Amino acid sequence: MTDWIGDTFTSDVGWNHLESLVDVGNRMAGSDGEREALERTRDALADVGARDARVEPFDVQGWTRGDSAIRRVDVADDAADDGTTTVASGANQCIALPRSPAAEASGELVDLGYGIPEDFETADDLDGAVVMASSDTPDSLDRFVHRREKYYHAVEAGAAAFVFANHIEGTLPPTGSVGTADAPIGEIPAVGVSKETGARLARRYEGDDLIVDVDCTAAEAESGTVVAEVGPATDEYLIVSAHVDAHDIAEGAMDNGAGTATVVEVARALAAREGDLDTRVRFCAFGAEEVGLVGSSRFAADVDPDRVKAVVNVDSNVFGRTLRFDHHGFDALESAAERVGDRFDHPVSLGAEIVPHSDHWPFVARGIPGYMVSGETADRGRGWGHTGADTLDKLESRNLREQAIVVTELVVELADGAVTTQRRDPEAIAAALEAEGKATGMKVTGDWPF
Repeated sequence: MTDWIGDTFTSDVGWNHLESLVDVGNRMAGSDGEREALERTRDALADVGARDARVEPFDVQGWTRGDSAIRRVDVADDAADDGTTTVASGANQCIALPRSPAAEASGELVDLGYGIPEDFETADDLDGAVVMASSDTPDSLDRFVHRREKYYHAVEAGAAAFVFANHIEGTLPPTGSVGTADAPIGEIPAVGVSKETGARLARRYEGDDLIVDVDCTAAEAESGTVVAEVGPATDEYLIVSAHVDAHDIAEGAMDNGAGTATVVEVARALAAREGDLDTRVRFCAFGAEEVGLVGSSRFAADVDPDRVKAVVNVDSNVFGRTLRFDHHGFDALESAAERVGDRFDHPVSLGAEIVPHSDHWPFVARGIPGYMVSGETADRGRGWGHTGADTLDKLESRNLREQAIVVTELVVELADGAVTTQRRDPEAIAAALEAEGKATGMKVTGDWPF
């Protein structure tokens, strides 16, 4: 029966939930807004027919942003009483990176360009410096260098502070957390600055003494994971997941209201197709993804790997029409995505490399078959993600509906009793990361789980 396809393509359920999430406002991990978004997602899953919808709470390190600024040590006539001149401040120029410590640090500004490992290795002494690095990675490098890797290279080099400069135009300071699982609050103050501000700082103040001043507060808070189910009560089950939280500076429409809304739409379609499911499907909408995959890490640590057939994690889709399925070298997942893409003649892109970011990773690290499902775009990096421009107007309801159809069929395909998935030895996952050049960075950031 194909009635479900027409029903999904004309459904407003997912898009309405996306609007509901972006209208919450601040969905930062541990905030009241995140809690409201978790509850709205729980209710949305229950409304579409998923059973036993609930929020499972957990403790998290909360963090609240204050005002931040970069000042130049100055003796000019227009200097403030403290002998400094503000050179970057305000929401369009300079914002704290989540989980930065509240601190004031000074040092000579050193612009490291891309801030890839080679830049740190060839730089002069960075001890006590204010290090600035771009959010971009050069095309000549065969891997993406994550913000946190750049931050911890700066920490290792003895830097006094870290400045993360966006490479996307539009006066959009980037956000994104620092800190580790063992030490949630970072070691040195860190701020994000817009591309325009970064260019000005490099041109006018490189080599000058700058002060990075971060105002923020940290306190224990509560986050949670939404859980619900459809399908038969089998011991083995599939996980279909997304994360509900978002950074506080934007609506979090693409990252990851879109993924959560897609999961709700998929749940609606699967609840109507329960007779097509041979395997139980568990929906998980995780909190606290943006501050270190906290929700999914706790959930994954408690599952029996032999009972999880596969994880279909949806993060930052809809903005790009083409669905990208990073399957992490699990042959059964690659084959299933190819079959479904061919069946619907829908553009899909497949990737075999390990993606150690987003909520599939705590499962994949344990050898559990898992996808990272996202929207493919032409440019490398996040684009408008993690900036104030991650807003609903960038997305199209057509894309959400089409992608929900494809993901729904993929889940039904994987749930088929005739389809088997094989776990991978975590040592093989670790070896793949080594071969792909990602292990060194993960060890620097404290994300190496092996």
